[in-house]
Amino acid sequence: MKTITDFNFENKKVLIRVDFNVPLDNEFNVTDTSRIEAAKPTIIKVLEDGGSVVLMSHLGRPKGKVNQDLSLQHICQTVSEVIGVQVKFSSECTGESVENVVAELNMGEVLLLENLRFHAEETNGDKDFAEQLSKLGDIYINDAFGTAHRAHASTTVVAQFFPENKCFGLLLAKEIDAIEKVMQTGEKPILAILGGAKVSSKITIIENILDKVDHLIIGGGMTYTFIKAQGGKVGESICEDDKMDLALSILKKAKEKGVEVHIPVDVLAANDFSNDAETKIIDVDKIENGWQGLDAGPRTLENFKKVILASKTILWNGPVGVFEMEKFALGTKAIGNYIDEATKNGAFSLVGGGDSVAAVKQFGFADKVSYVSTGGGAMLESLEGKTLPGIAAIEG
Repeated sequence: MKTITDFNFENKKVLIRVDFNVPLDNEFNVTDTSRIEAAKPTIIKVLEDGGSVVLMSHLGRPKGKVNQDLSLQHICQTVSEVIGVQVKFSSECTGESVENVVAELNMGEVLLLENLRFHAEETNGDKDFAEQLSKLGDIYINDAFGTAHRAHASTTVVAQFFPENKCFGLLLAKEIDAIEKVMQTGEKPILAILGGAKVSSKITIIENILDKVDHLIIGGGMTYTFIKAQGGKVGESICEDDKMDLALSILKKAKEKGVEVHIPVDVLAANDFSNDAETKIIDVDKIENGWQGLDAGPRTLENFKKVILASKTILWNGPVGVFEMEKFALGTKAIGNYIDEATKNGAFSLVGGGDSVAAVKQFGFADKVSYVSTGGGAMLESLEGKTLPGIAAIEG
């Protein structure tokens, strides 16, 4: 795996694909700088070597049209503050005017290009557009894991114009390494904790990881499809009736492969999907009509704790309750605490996937696990066993 540590960037102009798709408030202020901070080490390495940097990213979904609400100019000052260097901005990302700006870029300077997705050619993976982008650097770095599953011009196609001079940035290399630790080189016992609402959104992940893991914890809304499939009563709990056969086949496959599956035995049930609802602890397979399971129960958490603390490699993807409501956040917080304890005891823990990452940040666990993936969809596709085009383009 070629990374930026294999290059010296002195007197080089370096084109870096970053993922600065950050949230903005109504005044266009950046409300979460973590994606910018994640790219900082790669940018700093180039600058410290004595190179200059051309940053390219997308923001939102302008669908190939100029939309000033999604201009990267809004984030330029924040990028400057995070990196510690005043970042210049180009309102173009291809063409003669930006080529001239890049030609005049001094070593140690940083230029941010306008939103790539103002051009339909970006998402279409247009080769001519990629070639235009390639004129803006001597070396290409992909440090945008969040878009590595997209075969876009800036994430994949552009790499072919840098046959020898292309590599992974530090963030992307860390993401690849973290996933490999779970999927290929992890110390046993290996545990996957899969939560979230629907079995259907996790089918391919479950099927792919059954060959890799020793234990599988199933939590969150997925639980009730498995329970109902086995003849339990789930009341008004979320349930995919058309996926019950699938749930049974997953349990059968797991048994054949020697994977121990851990499903909740009790839940915190409520008589309404609301923070103000009446609640009670109830056996997971005895939820009466008018009630729904919204969080893991105490016996379940005790069972999960034993499995987590006995594991040496842990993947956490998806919460075990409706953590957005305080009343039903206890289970997800508890899982975070157990993983924190296991990590302190030497386990490798990887958190990935939108909701679990949000929970980890919300409850202050981000520094207590081994690695928090910023990848979202790319992370999930990696866990599904897919080859990501953005990674293949650098390795090819």
